[in-house]
Amino acid sequence: MARRWQEEGAQWLHVVDLDGAFSSSPKNRRSIQSIIESVTIPVQIGGGIRSLEIVDEYMELGLSRVILGTAALKQPEMLREAAGRYPGRVALGVDARGGKVAIEGWKETTRLEAVSLVRQFESLPLAAVIYTDIHRDGMQTGVNVEATRQLLAETSLPIIASGGVSTLSDIQALFPLIEMGLEGVITGRALYNGTLELKEALDCVQAHLGQSPGTLGRK
Repeated sequence: MARRWQEEGAQWLHVVDLDGAFSSSPKNRRSIQSIIESVTIPVQIGGGIRSLEIVDEYMELGLSRVILGTAALKQPEMLREAAGRYPGRVALGVDARGGKVAIEGWKETTRLEAVSLVRQFESLPLAAVIYTDIHRDGMQTGVNVEATRQLLAETSLPIIASGGVSTLSDIQALFPLIEMGLEGVITGRALYNGTLELKEALDCVQAHLGQSPGTLGRK
């Protein structure tokens, strides 16, 4: 599948170790390494990353970016050190349920507002904040545009939207947020279900940005 998306024009590949997210430690390193070795486009990984040692191991495998979510809340100093060690290669993963941060593979919902978590790390050289609306993730009900807009208004960090993409219109609904700092949007299930064609989505975004084919650096 990784090769397929690269062949269809993807310039980034988003991978989540779901087993790792639930167990708090990476469980699919062999598969992840195979993916990295199979494609030439940059790969970012999230799920179960709870120590600097794991961050180092992933970077040594050739990953372009790691995503820290639960660790950001439970081990903020680890995130700060990782961002300092790998500037521009660490993303903050913010998974929210009803505006509150959820951790440990979404099993636990905290009382902390998503924007409050982002503000704690705004001064770090992070690659981006990946904001996922849990209620919409995998449901193909459309991105939570308003919640994403509110987060963009509260931070200077680039935001990548995630959760809910079903069709091309869901991506187009995010276009007004680009000037606010929206860096991209992650889509997965819609591609596998066939309700969204990757090439069509890329061409649409490129046309909106006034770019020629092959120059888009977003998800």
